[in-house]
Amino acid sequence: MTLELGVLALLTAAEGKEGELADFLKIGRAVVEDEPGTRVWYAFRVDDSTFGIFDAFDDEESRRAHLTGKIPAALAEVGPDLLASAPDIREVDVLAVKHGA
Repeated sequence: MTLELGVLALLTAAEGKEGELADFLKIGRAVVEDEPGTRVWYAFRVDDSTFGIFDAFDDEESRRAHLTGKIPAALAEVGPDLLASAPDIREVDVLAVKHGA
């Protein structure tokens, strides 16, 4: 099945919290392992204080389950301490995918 639905979240770390936010995102991988509908999950760094998450899903039900799951709940809990501002979370449509060999 082609992955057509995604979520892109951009996060800005509070000053001095960049390392803690990076660690939080690394731990997040284990959480999404328990989400069979989350087919692709990437955590990444854009610059010194900006981080992001990209996920992709087979269907809307899986995307909804993820958006109401453990990662957003954990982010809501640590966000006030780790983030400089509210996360920018967007639902996106995947237009093209290249899979490796």
